[in-house]
Amino acid sequence: MTPITCLVDLDFHCSEMRGILPKQREDIPVSVLARQLRILDAFDVSTAFLSLSEIAQRSGLPMTTTHRLVAELVAERMLERLPDRSYQLGLRLWELAARTPRAMGLREIAGRMVQLVQNQVRQHTQLGVEGGYDVVYLDRISRPDAVVNATIVGGRINLGASAIGHVLLSDKPTDFMTDLVAAGIPAYTAKTPQTVDDLLEVVAKVRKNGYASADGFVHPAARGMAAPIYGANGQVLAGLGVVVPSHDPVDMQIVELLRNAARGVSQQMRAAYIDPNHPHALPGAKFRVLINSSRSSMEYFGGSSS
Repeated sequence: MTPITCLVDLDFHCSEMRGILPKQREDIPVSVLARQLRILDAFDVSTAFLSLSEIAQRSGLPMTTTHRLVAELVAERMLERLPDRSYQLGLRLWELAARTPRAMGLREIAGRMVQLVQNQVRQHTQLGVEGGYDVVYLDRISRPDAVVNATIVGGRINLGASAIGHVLLSDKPTDFMTDLVAAGIPAYTAKTPQTVDDLLEVVAKVRKNGYASADGFVHPAARGMAAPIYGANGQVLAGLGVVVPSHDPVDMQIVELLRNAARGVSQQMRAAYIDPNHPHALPGAKFRVLINSSRSSMEYFGGSSS
């Protein structure tokens, strides 16, 4: 998939799937932090490089304010200034993101299982968590000849449209789903759930079967399938999913593969969050919420912190 051209080629509501900002933001936040975040939010998958005037236009901030705040963000390495005087997001943001247990930590723990599933399915395999009313995708592995898929790492798709979203919703009360529908589920296709009854029916099947299958909900040619990953307290923490062609019957071997892989990630999550002082804690337990490396490496990390 080519992310920049999908607005034309795939007839998706791509801006809603990715959470892309409108070109002009009229309201101006009061706090400095909120204004700086507005500037960072101006960058997205289709606009990785922006001039100062483009940042001002997309953020809705006055040019003088934009100039001052951009200079501060460059000084703090949150933005990087390029030779042509355009700007890109800075590497320091990635460094900070790598310390988030619910994102990069989970991605690190689940990485081997994501690869295992992809080795078998050979289409798209992805990992996602809840971000408000959307799925935020932490990882995706794809083959060049795989079916169309709207997912990008760091991108969003509405919970109501995504198979991973449906497994995340299986842990939510009806009131949450009512609010989700009231906020609006983008109608990516004619099959995308649009009413509370539609959504409750989909989620009921997930709860009954232990997996989700969303046939043509985001694109007519694609079927999303997903299984839940559980956290240390038994809550649905994430979803492990695949995107495969929709014209084939549901393959129960893929379902079992997903469920077993998700179960393996759930077990690793419980091990990662065990008290480091527990007698059954693994080497380097203090670091396992963020790092999943070889046993000798974890022993090294554990020893270096004592």
